[in-house]
Amino acid sequence: MYLETINSPADIQKLSQKEISELSSELRQKILSVVGKNGGHLASNLGAVELTIALHRVFSTPKDAIIFDVSHQCYAHKLLTGRLPQFDTVRQHQGLSGFTNIEESEHDFFTSGHASTSISSALGLLTAWEKQGHDGKVVAVIGDGALTGGLAFEGLEHAGQLSKNLIVILNDNQMSIDHNTGSVSRYLSRLTVSSRYQSFRYKIDRAIDKIPYINKSLEKLVFRFKRSIKGLMLTNNLFVDLGFEYVGPLNGHNEMNLEHVLRRVKKLHRPVVVHVVTKKGKGYSYAEETPENFHGVGPFDVKNGVLKKSNKLTFTESFSNSIVSLGRKNEKIVAITAAMAQGTGLSKFERKFPARFFDVGIAEEHAVTFAGGLARGGMIPVCCIYSTFIQRSVDQIIHDISLQKLHAIFVLDRAGAVPGDGATHQGIFDIALFRPVPEAIILSPVSDVDLHLCLRWAVNSAASCVFIRYPKLSCPEELDAFRQPVSLGKGIFVPAADFSNLSDSEFVSRTRKKLVVTTGGMFTEVQSACKKYIMENSGLADIFVLRFIKPFDETYFKDLVARYDEVILVEDGVKTGGISEYLEILLLKNDYKNIKILAFEEKFYSHGTREEVLSEAGLGIEDIYKALI
Repeated sequence: MYLETINSPADIQKLSQKEISELSSELRQKILSVVGKNGGHLASNLGAVELTIALHRVFSTPKDAIIFDVSHQCYAHKLLTGRLPQFDTVRQHQGLSGFTNIEESEHDFFTSGHASTSISSALGLLTAWEKQGHDGKVVAVIGDGALTGGLAFEGLEHAGQLSKNLIVILNDNQMSIDHNTGSVSRYLSRLTVSSRYQSFRYKIDRAIDKIPYINKSLEKLVFRFKRSIKGLMLTNNLFVDLGFEYVGPLNGHNEMNLEHVLRRVKKLHRPVVVHVVTKKGKGYSYAEETPENFHGVGPFDVKNGVLKKSNKLTFTESFSNSIVSLGRKNEKIVAITAAMAQGTGLSKFERKFPARFFDVGIAEEHAVTFAGGLARGGMIPVCCIYSTFIQRSVDQIIHDISLQKLHAIFVLDRAGAVPGDGATHQGIFDIALFRPVPEAIILSPVSDVDLHLCLRWAVNSAASCVFIRYPKLSCPEELDAFRQPVSLGKGIFVPAADFSNLSDSEFVSRTRKKLVVTTGGMFTEVQSACKKYIMENSGLADIFVLRFIKPFDETYFKDLVARYDEVILVEDGVKTGGISEYLEILLLKNDYKNIKILAFEEKFYSHGTREEVLSEAGLGIEDIYKALI
């Protein structure tokens, strides 16, 4: 076992090529076994093993910096940088993060989880190092999927302009999360046919290496000759036009060849793009055949590749069914995703209505403004983006949708607590970000039926900018209250009688009454806490679900609250700027003072199960129960 002997990247320097090959297999087996148990990003990590080894054999972190874009392919990097003893805790509460994390290791330069950031971060770090006399190399590792993001091109353009000796590794696996689409993917596919140039180049390089003494004139002549050949074979190369030296495409699973090329690249004093072609899921047949199914997975059976799934309907699946149903009735509905068709549940819509489905790549800003253009043209765009990623599109929401008074629907999957992925993926900021947007409407459905009613209302309403947010969670059991028609600003009142087993006489005898006001995504926890309170105490607890976070029927709410001894506000978003803070101020202005707020504080919450994340935030079932007693 070579992996057990690796305590730092320095330990892999002494391994032979045969030993490196065996280390690659051990890394894959370790990654596979842990992800099978814990869930996580599998296909991307299996595809980057040899590349990661080569990078750590050539560059010496932390003197040099390796910056992984998104960093969902960093598991081999973690194992090679001394984290083998803790690796079984990946994505577990208080365990290792599934991404690079500056709090874990000096070998991690950024806490990363969003796409297209690596080149800009790397260029900034390199510039700072140069100004302080630090001669370390900086390498940005970015996938072809992340290259669809505009920020990546902004970084490339600036790097070429500054002419810094930045090294960009383009990990080309023809996929981001779902299969790549668009001109960037086609462009990179075209570049991969240029491997004949690289073959020619390496033959020339090997021949030159055999010359014992080479003078500067001959060296310059060889360089010009290679550039002229490249000009014939690689016409219209985007990276060259941006000011980069271009090397590739290279076989990303040939570690020895990668290492050879990277050692040459390390000596260059100008920006360079190294184009590496890898296979997602490499070494695990199930992931190789369907890498999109093994991108971010829950626990699964490694022996047969069968994912362990709950039989309960999730909010994502509910949305998937609803938009397909509405799409059949209304041909103006179009669906947009930012490289997340499967994760958002839009794959089903894509199969049914391919001409009305648009995957724009990892380009959330473009997705929103594109939706605005579709709306201006008379279509009804439904743009589905994770809550954590819609943060990138705040200006587009304000300027390109709301200001224009365009009717566009934004479905925010994974709102609230997000298990496993941690601080970079918690969907807790969307309410505070978008409540101040003029004329914005924010809906928070509570169940499968309610989600369908809310989406149908959003499609058919005359409203402009509509948000529908829901958690990564199974839908709760349906109650009759959830079926009431959607009315602008109105919430859903759920009396204790609907979910408790008390008799009518017991209800009459209980005089202490409390009201729990909650966003839809917290209903499951709120209902459990209220049941416990009713069973173990002498009071009653009714629930009011904020179907509409904005606009809000203040008159009805003030009249409702007047009937209760105390109000507990529960929100799966940050308290600052959230709906709970707003309602507290509203009630205080009306001399109602018995108020408690349970919401996320202004901090970044780490990874764990949903229950663990909520408990850390003081939003678990026990926390809500304690607020009631």
